[in-house]
Amino acid sequence: MISIEQIRQELTWKLRRDLLYPEEMIPNMRMEEDDEGIHFGAFKDNYIVGVVSLFQTGTDFQFRKLAVASAVQGSGVGSSLLSYITNYALENGGTRIWCNARVSAIGFYLKLGYLQTGQFFIKKGIDYEVMEKTISSNLLSQVIK
Repeated sequence: MISIEQIRQELTWKLRRDLLYPEEMIPNMRMEEDDEGIHFGAFKDNYIVGVVSLFQTGTDFQFRKLAVASAVQGSGVGSSLLSYITNYALENGGTRIWCNARVSAIGFYLKLGYLQTGQFFIKKGIDYEVMEKTISSNLLSQVIK
């Protein structure tokens, strides 16, 4: 069983590094924006198996650095984290949730109802596309049922 809770930013860094930037050192995983974000961890058997960071600007919520341990990929951890933060965004007045998706992960986000925006860019040699989902209180009531 997976549980999700808010965590300190430092607890996201190891999975960020291991999954997203394996050539980097763990201290380099800190983003300046981390102090402004809310960070969530998915736990299985008391181990962090997934992390994501969430940043609010008005009614827009951007999530960044979604990482799921290789051993549990495909088991619903990533989609559970995204569902959790979407509900969090809704409860805090969010109307849009979005991310800079690695092109290699676009299929994952499409399955979860995210839309491609056609806004592509490259950062540190990695191809990204902005993906987004409009959210509303109707969505929240469907999730609660």
